[in-house]
Amino acid sequence: MNSPEHSPLGKETPYANRYDPALLFPIPRDSNRAALGLAEPLPFHGVDIWNAYELSWLDMRGKPVAALAEFRVPATSPQLIESKSFKLYLNGFAGERIADAATLTSTLVRDLSTAAGAVVGVQLSDARAAVYPVSDMDGHLLDHQAIDIDDYGPPNADFLRADRNATPVAETLVSHLLRSNCPVTGQPDWGSVQIAYRGAPIDHAGLLRYLVSFRNHNEFHEHCVERIFVDLGRCCEPQQLSVYARYTRRGGLDINPFRSSTPVTPPNLRTVRQ
Repeated sequence: MNSPEHSPLGKETPYANRYDPALLFPIPRDSNRAALGLAEPLPFHGVDIWNAYELSWLDMRGKPVAALAEFRVPATSPQLIESKSFKLYLNGFAGERIADAATLTSTLVRDLSTAAGAVVGVQLSDARAAVYPVSDMDGHLLDHQAIDIDDYGPPNADFLRADRNATPVAETLVSHLLRSNCPVTGQPDWGSVQIAYRGAPIDHAGLLRYLVSFRNHNEFHEHCVERIFVDLGRCCEPQQLSVYARYTRRGGLDINPFRSSTPVTPPNLRTVRQ
C-alpha cells in the first residue's frame, strides 16, 4: 500500500521530460478517513479541483504548445494523487510530440483515472484564455475579529460551538488564515476556506480559533477539508454544510477540495492569492 513516506515528496527527484504514467503516486484515502471515524457511505459529496498552469507538450512538428488544465478528482475515489508525483507526470509531456489537445486529454483521463480509481474529469484551455477569473470567495469574512489566539495546533474542535436555542440561520463564512503543513516535507500550505451552512448559528470567534489551530498541523489538503467538515458536523450539527478550500499553488499546481452534505458542483473560481 502506498503511503506518503514512500512518495517522491521530500526527495531529490530528476524531472523527466518524457511521458511516464508510472510517475503518478496514488495514496489511499481510507486510513485518514478511518482516523476521523468515517465509513461508507460517506457523509459528504465532493471533488478535488486541481489547476495546472505549467502544462506544455510538442506538436507534431516539434513546436511547444502551452495550455491550462483543470482536473476534477471525485471525493469518492479510493485514492488521491500525491502532488509532486502529479507535477513530475505532467512535466513529462514537455518532450512528447502529441497530435492534438484531444489526444492529450484522453491520455490524461486514462492515466489519472487509473491512479485515482475513479473517473477524473479533465479540461484543457488555451494558455491565453481567461477561464479562471480572479474573484473573492463570497461570504462574511471572519478574519477582522479582535480576539486573542494562542492555539496553533493540533486542530482543536473544542472551539466549535453553535447556539441551538437561537433561530436557525443560513450563512456563508470565509477566512484567508488557513494554514497547514505537508505531512512529509513540513512545508507550509496556505489557503482560504469558505464554510456555508444552514442551522444553529455557529460562534464566529470559536470558528476562527479552530481554523487557526490548523497552523502547525501536518496533513494533506484533502484531509484537512474533510476534518473541518467532520468536526463542524459533529460539534455544530448543521442541517446543511459545505466546506471549500482554495490553496495557493506550488510547482504550477493548486489543489482545491470541496465537501458538501448535498451533491453540488462547485465553481472553479480563482482567488487573488492563486
